[in-house]
Amino acid sequence: AKLCEHAFVREAVVVARQSRAGDKHLIAYVVCAPEASEDDGGGLAGALRAHLSSRLPDYMVPAAFVPIAALPLTPNGKLDRNALPAPADQAYALAAYEAPQGAVETALAQIWAELLGVERIGRHDHFFELGGHSLLAVQVSSRLSQAVGVDLPLSTLFATPVLIDLASSILELLSRSGPQQLPAIAAVSRLEPLVLSFAQQRLWFLAQLNEGSTNYHIPLALRLRGALDRSAWQRSLDRLLARHEALRSVFVATQGKPHVEVLPPEAGLPIVDHDLRQRSDAEAALLDLCHEEGRTPFDLARGPLIRGHLVRMSDEEHVFLLTQHHIVSDGWSMGVLLRELSQLYRAFAAGQDDPLPALAIQYPDYAAWQRQWLSGERLQKQAQYWRSALSGTTRLVLPTDRARPAQQSFAAATVPIIIDADLTRELKRLSLQHGTTLFMTVQAAWAAVLSRLSGQDDLVIGVPSANRGRREIEELIGFFVNTLALRLDLSGEPSVSELLERTRRTTLAAQEHQDLPFEQVVEIVQPPRALDHTPLLQVMLAWENNAAGSL
Repeated sequence: AKLCEHAFVREAVVVARQSRAGDKHLIAYVVCAPEASEDDGGGLAGALRAHLSSRLPDYMVPAAFVPIAALPLTPNGKLDRNALPAPADQAYALAAYEAPQGAVETALAQIWAELLGVERIGRHDHFFELGGHSLLAVQVSSRLSQAVGVDLPLSTLFATPVLIDLASSILELLSRSGPQQLPAIAAVSRLEPLVLSFAQQRLWFLAQLNEGSTNYHIPLALRLRGALDRSAWQRSLDRLLARHEALRSVFVATQGKPHVEVLPPEAGLPIVDHDLRQRSDAEAALLDLCHEEGRTPFDLARGPLIRGHLVRMSDEEHVFLLTQHHIVSDGWSMGVLLRELSQLYRAFAAGQDDPLPALAIQYPDYAAWQRQWLSGERLQKQAQYWRSALSGTTRLVLPTDRARPAQQSFAAATVPIIIDADLTRELKRLSLQHGTTLFMTVQAAWAAVLSRLSGQDDLVIGVPSANRGRREIEELIGFFVNTLALRLDLSGEPSVSELLERTRRTTLAAQEHQDLPFEQVVEIVQPPRALDHTPLLQVMLAWENNAAGSL
């Protein structure tokens, strides 16, 4: 209705549409008056955005404005949403488009375009209005380090989210300290014993403590419909195993000290075939296979730490069960695996060669780099932050219907809670108003609930972090994820605005010190230890929003 008040607009419709980056945005489709026909998309977008911005709250202003000759209709006269065209890149200009100027603005625009999936970025565009969030902000910071040699604090991006303002902040940083490059992750010799990463060291220790445990299995079930080229499927899996050394890693101990050995590239991924086509209880038998697979432990010293079952349900349907040990993979890695498996299978089924580019480094190279990089002054700085942030924390005590067992059992259940579209829109609106991401807003709400239930105003919430702050490791399969312990202060009955601000400050500070592994944080803080609860934190909020899982 507000669009149609503009002189250029005759008819309009606004829909939510998924962008190439995977996020949904409001898109306006407008039938324009003749006098607007000579205007380019960017100018029209700027004019209509300015018109709506003065009449509507920010969350109701569309991300793109697409001029069309007429609204497409179905045979019965209703709007045909499927016939609405995809927005052209210039339609995404959230302000009147002005090309980036100078090397820093140009580099920043290129980085935003790659991460946000929008090709044309103007110097007045707003990172978060274009779909940015804190995980993408970490990736922006990583790419800026390589492109212009600046270590950009996340708080700076949140404080200056408009491209021209952020570029000015970057130039100020460069003028004070000059370009600074992080040490490159280089390939290490395979003739020497390979070290474990900090995360792998943690899981190896837990595996020794609970021999035969299946708590750290990562299961995956894929239902494959249509004719399956069994040879191409096996070849694709074998190539994945050969491509990623993490998947071929085993963990051998000498005098109680573990090191990594890598199985040969031609080892092949073990697959067990099952044919259930003649079974009347095929689905029940499949479920039994899933349970049996989940109960089967891995041998970390022998490997491989990835295995599969291919279950034939009918001539045109298979189910593929893939299980990995967490010590060689994580949630982000699952996205990498599925993407590469799809690319490889399509190529091999068509008789083509491997289409994937060679990897410059492997996970063992990252593990060696991590231990060298996280040392000295850098280690002391991160350690001091966590010592100060978490000193004096207390255990969260929630009212429950039974006593906590003397030792954690990991028996669990799930309770689904659906946040509907209307509430999601309101949460996003609230986030934009207060300069927080949707994750930060939900975390603040979760903290408020926990505080009300427990009667405590000093809370620690665990958050899994992707921990992929370097561009070189984004395409690797491996165990990178870390846990951040976020301490939230709800003392003094803060208002919603004040609680959101506290949450934002805490989250950004934790992300800027996310390199220190959680188990080292525990050792530094030295909280009271007991077998009935996890040290430092007893609740978590896992926010899965990576394109390939974390903040």
